[in-house]
Amino acid sequence: MTHVYDAHRYQKGGHSILRSQAPSTISRFIIAVVFLVGMGTAEAKIVVPPTGSVIEVDQATLKAVLGAFEQAEEAIKTHDLDKVMSMYASRYNYHGLKKDDIRKIWKELFEEYRDIASTHLFTKIAKVGAGRDAVLEVTCTGHLWAKSKTSGLYVPIDSWHEEIH
Repeated sequence: MTHVYDAHRYQKGGHSILRSQAPSTISRFIIAVVFLVGMGTAEAKIVVPPTGSVIEVDQATLKAVLGAFEQAEEAIKTHDLDKVMSMYASRYNYHGLKKDDIRKIWKELFEEYRDIASTHLFTKIAKVGAGRDAVLEVTCTGHLWAKSKTSGLYVPIDSWHEEIH
């Protein structure tokens, strides 16, 4: 998957940072609506908008992040629970939900739904911390939807706005 953006270099705290030209809030909203609402089938989308994204990592790291999300999408598509769970950190904790809790949630989703897909619109990717404490923060807006095995209808499962993955 190729991702293109119009990046400019500038200095921040002595570090070179890739940064896209920032559009207005309305432009960002329009981009989000086009990618989030315009989905007609269960096809996963991972998007780094060509304008408005702040990318504070090198190209190799950006490719690795996108590759990890693509692997996760493929695992979700094939209902490979172990592969999905391998994407979560062993110390995962999101609002009190631990990795074992997430495993149960994905297991139930795979049992109830087919054609599970999502959209991820990345607006910022940054390294936070240093050394062994360094983590990548990916700011994302998106949603998860699927086809119910019970009703046969596509239904929304989850959505998020500017959450950090």
